[in-house]
Amino acid sequence: MSQPRLLGGRYELDQVIGRGGMAEVYRARDLRLDRMVAVKTLRHDLARDHTFQTRFRREAQSAASLNHPSIIAVYDTGEDMVDGLAIPFIIMEYVEGRTLKELLDDDRRLLPERCAEVTDGILRALEYSHQNGIVHRDIKPANVMLTRQAEAKVMDFGIARAMNDNQATMTQTSQVIGTAQYLSPEQARGERVDPRSDIYSTGCVLYELLTGQPPFTGDSPVSIAYQHVREEPVPPSQVDPEIPAWLEEVTLRAMTKDRDQRYQTAEEMRQDIQRGLQGMPTEASTMAIAPAGATSALPPVDDRDRRDDYDDDDYYGRDERRGGRTALWILLAVAVVAALGFAVWLFTQEPAERMEIPDVSGMSRSEAQQELEQAGFTNVTVDEQNSDDVEEGNAIGTDPPAGEMSTAGNEIELQISAGPGSKQVPDVVGQDQQSAEQTLQDAGFEIGDTSEEASASYAEGQVVRTSPRGGQSADPGSTVDLVISTGPEQVAVPDMANMTQEEAQSALDDAGLTASFQEEASDSVDPGRVIRQDPSAGTEVDPGSTVTVVLATESEEPEQPTPSDTPTPPGGGESETPEGWPSGLPWPPNEG
Repeated sequence: MSQPRLLGGRYELDQVIGRGGMAEVYRARDLRLDRMVAVKTLRHDLARDHTFQTRFRREAQSAASLNHPSIIAVYDTGEDMVDGLAIPFIIMEYVEGRTLKELLDDDRRLLPERCAEVTDGILRALEYSHQNGIVHRDIKPANVMLTRQAEAKVMDFGIARAMNDNQATMTQTSQVIGTAQYLSPEQARGERVDPRSDIYSTGCVLYELLTGQPPFTGDSPVSIAYQHVREEPVPPSQVDPEIPAWLEEVTLRAMTKDRDQRYQTAEEMRQDIQRGLQGMPTEASTMAIAPAGATSALPPVDDRDRRDDYDDDDYYGRDERRGGRTALWILLAVAVVAALGFAVWLFTQEPAERMEIPDVSGMSRSEAQQELEQAGFTNVTVDEQNSDDVEEGNAIGTDPPAGEMSTAGNEIELQISAGPGSKQVPDVVGQDQQSAEQTLQDAGFEIGDTSEEASASYAEGQVVRTSPRGGQSADPGSTVDLVISTGPEQVAVPDMANMTQEEAQSALDDAGLTASFQEEASDSVDPGRVIRQDPSAGTEVDPGSTVTVVLATESEEPEQPTPSDTPTPPGGGESETPEGWPSGLPWPPNEG
């Protein structure tokens, strides 16, 4: 019997309990403290990749700095040598329970009130994380554990970033794109994220807990990301009419496209959920009928534990729990009266006017500011940037760009040229990452954010582009961002078992693969249908790769000679096998 794998001479690995895009998680025993722990290790095939090594270590640093009951605790970190390669690992708290994704996959629907309480736990973790300057950036059901005591615990800070990180935008790796169902609009656009991005993702998780389905679905991550940016979700009550109106309003406010209109902190959203659970009118209900910019006067609620004793059936069922609680009906009546009052006020107000942002490119700084103010925009900030094309002191443009619509109170960033930088950025496109970084550093530049994207033009590990691009001028010591190729985006080989040639050809064409057909006799598969394929179904290959498909033909049986066909040797006796007699048949033939 093989010995269990031992990490750091201390952690004895048991079984794999989870796998992700870049890591595997094992249950293990800490031999020194005699306790169960969870061990997360970087996948062996990714250990040579500098980007994944960096991301894995960042997760350890982010999570280790957070000590909160709603966050999976990190106890230790280290490296394990396997075949001469250093494999980093993280030792974490072992939690008995299941992820929200596992519950959803099993169609274990929670009561709306329980959904709200689980979300409350997620928000507790996020509020603590944000207070410590860390944005999670990947809140999703797979990253939330539900313990046997029905407590939520957030995990996986693999792509978390510090809020003061100026490069904290969405990376372009397939690992992030793979969770597109929970991306905030600003992440989908590649913009800088902040705590409100986590609020949006939490709203998406709450939506799925309530309805059993994510707010947006599509054929590809790109199509889903587009919906996050441009389309509104179907209201949860249209999927399940039993969802309370207040909880729907909380969910939809968290998922507002404009982050200024969302809950501004996790604590603000959590307080609103507590109001709803206590039967009080919520801030989201007020915002749903009040004009933009209206100030809510709703009081905070007591921070108390609302997890009452309940059995498993009560927790996971959709039981009817309707009762005539007098106090609740009074509160509801007050809420209706307040809503009517706000509705009357709403119809007497004019909506906030949306105006087109003027084109100020090429204007002087003062002219550009004056142009924006005359257009009605009063919240203008200035950002100086190097430019080879625009004269120093003149406007490069605005963010949001000219032509877009915005309201007077929204912030408009005026980008002013600081003139060309004093050094030219080397062109490192096509170089491997290590060589490119060395070239840039030798030229006096710092390495900024490094991201990844699939590319058919550049091999894995080569630089696809830089920002600023090669040949542009920039100040010495400024940062240069790199985009590294992951190679061509791979596709899965379809399963063509028992297909006809035409069906197999169509399936491969749809997958962007090339077919090579061969034939083979078969007794078990109908002629003209697929016997086997190489590579096998589900294998990830480069686009355009050739897949060998073997088609069945009828099995040929050798003809057996008959007595009348048997030639007679000269003299009629037994002699050597006559010329022309089939090889392998005995001579003389057995006539019995």
